[in-house]
This record gives sequence, C-alpha cells and structure tokens, in this order.
Amino acid sequence: MQVKRTQPLGDKVEPLKDEDPREAPGEGPREGFDDVDLAVIGLGYVGLPLAREAASVGLRVVGLDRDPRVVEGLNSGRSHVDDVHDDDVRRMREAGFTAFTDDACLARAQTVVICVPTPLGEDGGPDLSAVVSATRAVAGRLRRGRLVVLESTTYPGTTEEVVRPLLEESGLRAGEDFALAFSPERIDPGNTQHGLRETPKVVGGCTPSCAVQAVAFYGKFVNMVVQAKGTREAEMAKLLENTYRHVNIALVNELAIISRELQVDVWDAIRCAGTKPFGFQAFRPSPGVGGHCIPIDPNYLSYKVRSSLGYEFRFVELAQEINRRMPEYVVRRAQDLLNTAGRPLHGSRVLLLGVTYKPDVADLRETPAEPVARLLREREADIAFHDPHVPRWSVDGVAVPRVDDLPAALREHDLTVLLQDHSAYDLPALADTARLLFDTRGRIFKPGVEVL
Repeated sequence: MQVKRTQPLGDKVEPLKDEDPREAPGEGPREGFDDVDLAVIGLGYVGLPLAREAASVGLRVVGLDRDPRVVEGLNSGRSHVDDVHDDDVRRMREAGFTAFTDDACLARAQTVVICVPTPLGEDGGPDLSAVVSATRAVAGRLRRGRLVVLESTTYPGTTEEVVRPLLEESGLRAGEDFALAFSPERIDPGNTQHGLRETPKVVGGCTPSCAVQAVAFYGKFVNMVVQAKGTREAEMAKLLENTYRHVNIALVNELAIISRELQVDVWDAIRCAGTKPFGFQAFRPSPGVGGHCIPIDPNYLSYKVRSSLGYEFRFVELAQEINRRMPEYVVRRAQDLLNTAGRPLHGSRVLLLGVTYKPDVADLRETPAEPVARLLREREADIAFHDPHVPRWSVDGVAVPRVDDLPAALREHDLTVLLQDHSAYDLPALADTARLLFDTRGRIFKPGVEVL
C-alpha cells in the first residue's frame, strides 16, 4: 500500500484523547458501544461503494439511510446502485453489514462518514439540509476518540463553518476530543478500471491530528491516500477537478458549433491535436453534460466566490451557459436534418437512443437527454426511446414510449438520434438500418450519417 502525505504546516501532531468507549459525558456504561468500525450515512452512489470496500477488508460496517426502500432492499441482498451488484451486497451482509433508518446505529461506530447528497438550492449554491441533518444526528451520538468525515461535495469552508460547529454543540472539541476531516468522493459510475480502492483518496483534517486519524482509516482499504493541507484545500480539490472538466467540455462544445460554420471537421481536428504527447488532453463534443458532478459541482465554487467575494466566477458562468444550450443546438440540428430530407420536425417520429448521462450505466441524473426530449415535444415531434439500461423513462412526469424491437423502430422512425453510445449498440448496424441518423457522440463516420 502506498500512502502519500503532504504534511500540513503548523502544530505538532498529538493523539486525540480517548476514554473508555463505554463511557460518555453524563452517561453510564453503554452495552454494545464501540462494536462497529464504520457507519456510513447515505447509501447511494457514494456511500454504498465505500461501505462495500470497508467491509471487504474485514471492517465491521453499518449504514444509515432515510429511505426505507433502500434499507429494506440492502438488508434483503439487493443493490440499487449500478457499480454495486447484488452479489456484493450479499457478501457485505455475510460480513455483518446491516442498513438502518434509525440513527441509533451511529453510537456504535468508531468512524462515521457522511455521504449525503448536496443538490443545488434556489440560490445556486449547495442545499446543505441533508448535511446539516446528518451532522446533527452524529452530534447526538458523538463520543471521544471518534472520527467524523464529510465526503459530500460542497464549497470550501463547509467542514469548518457548518459541520464543525454543529458537532461541537455536543460539548466535544474537534482535534482534541474527536477527529474531523473532509475527503472528496471520486466515484465514477461505470468505471471498471478506477474504483474506490484504485483511485487516490484526498484527505484534509481540521487539525494535523485529525488528518492522521483520517489517513489511517482510509489507508485500510484505499491504495493511496493523499493528505491535503486542510479541509478547505481538500474541498477545493474536488471542485477544481470537476470545474476543469466542465470548462473544457464547454470549450470543445463551442468549438463544435464554430467548426461547423467554418466547414471544419472538429472530430478530425481533435484526433490530430490528441497526437501531441504533452500539453493537450482531448475532450469531445456532446449533447450536454450530465451526472451528479459536472453540471452541479462548479456551481458550488461559483456560489462561494459570489457570496464571499462579491463577484462572478466568469469561467464557470460561461461554461454553464455553453453546456446548457447544447440540447437546444442538438434539436436545431435535428430539425435542419429533417428539413433537408423534406420533412418538418412537427409530427415527425424521432427515436432517442441512449438516455443515460454516460455509457453503460442506468444513471439518469442530469442527463442531457431530458432537455432534448422536452424541446422535441415542445416542437410537437412524436418521440420514443430505447436504452438497454433503462426500462422506463419519463420527462416532466409524462412517460416516453420505449421501443423493444430496435431494428424495426430504426426503420419506422423518421429520425434516430444517438445520444449515448452504449457498448450494447451495434453502431454500423444503426447506420445501415436507420432512415436518418444523427450521431451526437462522434462514433459513426459513414456516408449519410450526420455527426454533431
């Protein structure tokens, strides 16, 4: 195991105080306390893989989730997350994992990791209500010597300014009585090469002693742990990673629009630029950005800059504008394609292929397929979809018909739009069978196929 630490500047590292784990201020012995190594709050795309990896190395793990359907499913051996299979859950159960809806389970844990969602609020910043709720639950069960880690993505300062004061309402102090750290999640759904264990884990502690305890914890089941200077640096690292991607996706999407007007094949230009062995990373055009990170996380940084510094983070604002308008550009190109074929978009039958936000997963969060479908409906196109990973799909509460016989549907629909290039699709066959094909992913370069 390789553990890389960037030692923070400042205080000498001292061990945290730890008392008899059965004793707590103002309470008598607690039977059964301290018999769990880890409690994970939030058993979704981030929390469940974390629980799985910890259980796989022999840690005693419990999970807390407010959704009784999630808890019931996991305790029955069923997974609701793409990257965690039913067999994984059954092995977790055999190793002693149990999911709960009652936060009493937190009192038994040496370490608590918060993995709850932070969606965008009405003000454009993160909605921290789930983080606050989870933190209060932890505070009510907090004991000396424990480690608390926040993994939920948020703006720099959240751990120190929001989480720490709530935990210290318990009467205990971070860095003295308990350890507090931030470690950004780096889960990439569908990525079979870089799972939680293989992806370096960034950790920032409120104090050097907090960082030492957090590094030791993650080092039990992650191959490399990278210690940040503090929690703010770890929080910023996550936003930097995803803002970098967001801005570069926007750049190449804008280039795709410009290149068409300049009669340039942007895909070939990217291919050529990608041969440079230094100073260039290839990003490719798309119908928009989706998922739980790229469309959301840069907003947290933009919000913090605006609320704390009083001005706009213009790179992020521009990237958001460009990426948000890509679905409209896709629909306009689809309309032009139909017009060239002598058909109006109004009343045409349009088949959408692949409606998830990335290939080979069932994840629909923030998928650009949704605004594409919405815009097509507004123009009174007759839409249907096919996706090997999605049995049912609705937009704005209205179901989109799913086709089962794909070859027949390709022949019957006036236009087919490839929105997601799942590996299950036979791309040459799509080109040969569809009446008219619009490839938004740059995968099918054949005569008669329109490419974004």
